[in-house]
Amino acid sequence: MKITPYLNFPGTCAEAFKFYAETLQGEITFLQTHGDSPMKDMVGPDWQDKVMHATLLVGDHEISGSDAPLQMFAKPAGFMVTINPTDPDHARRIYAAFAEGGEVKMELQETFWTPLFGMVTDRFGTPWMISLEAGAPA
Repeated sequence: MKITPYLNFPGTCAEAFKFYAETLQGEITFLQTHGDSPMKDMVGPDWQDKVMHATLLVGDHEISGSDAPLQMFAKPAGFMVTINPTDPDHARRIYAAFAEGGEVKMELQETFWTPLFGMVTDRFGTPWMISLEAGAPA
């Protein structure tokens, strides 16, 4: 069994996934807009370029997402997407990228369980925890 985080956006999914692919050194393996789908006639002209489904592959992990109509969109709450880099410079770079234009919840710092841990909500509204893999040097 595989568990995949599925993120919803209020019309910014394509931009967010491009940012995530660059920041996490991943690859968007699928991105379909409503206008490119069999459902194109079911949405208005302002929704044709919105993402119906996207998949980002980072290593052997996936994150999926889509744009949700505003009446169905709710800001993320009650969860965080966790990233466990093994390289401290990679952890710092990811944290800095997510913090830019976002909201820092906890500065990236040493904790009793790991040399680097921080929490941030990125500019797209996705909450993240960055935690250096246990045993990795800081």
